[in-house]
Amino acid sequence: MQRVLSAQLPAHVGGTVRIAGWVHRRRLLKSVAFLVVRDAAGLAQVVVTDPAVRAGIEELTEETVVEVTATVVANPAAPAGVELTAPVVRPLGPPAVPPPFDLYRPALTASLPTQLDHAPVALRHRTRSAALRISAAAVGGFRATLDAAGFVEIHTPKVVSSSTESGANVFALDWFGRPAYLAQSPQFYKQLMVGVFERVYEVGPVFRAEPHDTARHLAQYTSLDVELGFLADHRDVMRVLRDVLAGMLAAVADRAAGAVATLGITLPAVPARIPAVDFTEALAIAGAPTDEPDLAPAHERALGEWARREHGSDFLFVTGYPMAKRPFYTHPDPERPAYSNGFDLLFRGVELVTGGQRLHRHADYLAALAARGEPVAPYAGYLDAFRHGMPPHGGFAIGLERFVARLTGAANVREVTAFPRDLHRLTP
Repeated sequence: MQRVLSAQLPAHVGGTVRIAGWVHRRRLLKSVAFLVVRDAAGLAQVVVTDPAVRAGIEELTEETVVEVTATVVANPAAPAGVELTAPVVRPLGPPAVPPPFDLYRPALTASLPTQLDHAPVALRHRTRSAALRISAAAVGGFRATLDAAGFVEIHTPKVVSSSTESGANVFALDWFGRPAYLAQSPQFYKQLMVGVFERVYEVGPVFRAEPHDTARHLAQYTSLDVELGFLADHRDVMRVLRDVLAGMLAAVADRAAGAVATLGITLPAVPARIPAVDFTEALAIAGAPTDEPDLAPAHERALGEWARREHGSDFLFVTGYPMAKRPFYTHPDPERPAYSNGFDLLFRGVELVTGGQRLHRHADYLAALAARGEPVAPYAGYLDAFRHGMPPHGGFAIGLERFVARLTGAANVREVTAFPRDLHRLTP
């Protein structure tokens, strides 16, 4: 008999079915017992009246994997409006050791460190798995939007030979006796691939050896990277980013509606034109000193509140960051060379995206490195492509876990990460 998922049971009322899943909860009353079985689609309630079957149910523990063959009966009070009667229950493994918290409760009461220590079972809780479903839907929307716009998905190395982007913040490793590093981003490679496909994107891990111990930072996270060629300036990149965000949120609404309902969240609307302020104006709005070279978290929060109050938007572009705070490959503003054709996107008062226009002429790269007192040799493989003709281009990167955390209202990015890696955690 073909296995049926819990969500499919209403289509089988009056019939006999086979379900399989985990023992979610047992309720042992005087004259009847209820066995709630959990599978990937939801919950199924099994009604047990036979004394012999009840005796077997009493021996089960929560999270034991079982198979149930039973008759489907309509019951509006049961999950999905149906329940299973006259069951035959067969364990598919030994009795499970119950986890150190109750998965059947509406919320996990264990501390976050305890949840992370026992992630393989904590992630079974509906709130934790809902966040991961939203994450998967967001990535699906990211890919679908860019595929429809003629972008090509690429896959670039995560082990590199040089720590050129930020030498102090890389993880070193031994590569067959040679020094190597985990890639901080696919930045250089995605630029080079613009010379091949014009429009590219990548979904993959990036690694930052920064000793942050905050609720918004991870040492390994998933980066959604985009790069496109033949643009006028950074505003073309911002328009693509706006459409990508709209596509991601539409996919979450469509593919993860159940997860959104489970978490009780409201998805934000992406304005047809996301409001934007220049960096110098942003400092004034946030009440920051005029000589600040960057925005602090408190400034970002103030700007998020301003965008919501003045524009009714959860999103805000901040453009024209000082060149001193941008990587050497950033294109300066032709009208203000001390400022960049770069931007950050704030989402609900937290920086979510960094992007902008890049340099595309070989001579400009040589000049930029010289101005910063950096040698050319470590960048030779990267710079060589610019000798062979590269179009004006630019791009951006979205931190997936941070996006999902802001979307779901999670207080800590680790709440929406399956197996986080940070300053203190290498397991499980």
